Amino acid sequence: MLQSPMISAVPGSPAAALLAREGRSRREGSGIQIEQLPGCWMLQQTWTRSGDPPAPGTATLLRWLQASLILSHRDQGLSIVNQVCLAGFRLRFSGHAQLKGSRPLLMFSFTSLELSWSHQVLLQQSLPSPEAQRLPFFALIELNEQQGTLTARGRGGGLAQWSRKKPEAS
Repeated sequence: MLQSPMISAVPGSPAAALLAREGRSRREGSGIQIEQLPGCWMLQQTWTRSGDPPAPGTATLLRWLQASLILSHRDQGLSIVNQVCLAGFRLRFSGHAQLKGSRPLLMFSFTSLELSWSHQVLLQQSLPSPEAQRLPFFALIELNEQQGTLTARGRGGGLAQWSRKKPEAS
């Protein structure tokens, strides 16, 4: 499996290009529309607030855990699932999301947590809603349809890139 190159803020590096795209997205908007987002997005790479690589092995671990972001249409906005899987166990946070603004921001709130093993639910718990001004979000930087990638900066400042999982043939 090809790995995404690590980025750093060195001029001419992939990080510099990513940070330049982010600046353009802040000024002009990314043009990402809600219709483009549904699907299963597998986390490929993360970077720090400044665009430096995370601790060694972080990206590999997240891919190994099959960290994913699943977005699907619902009546108003999107449903959102963030999950990791390990040895038949799945930890899943579910809730709702919506796009706001021209950049845009994918604002979301997780309403439930579920732990399952081999499709058997072991724990299911409702989560309290955060205050509106404390909602988590992803500032969407770029959705590259050709490469099947989505890049965003989270509320905490870190950068992430996901690859759209291709639907399995039936």
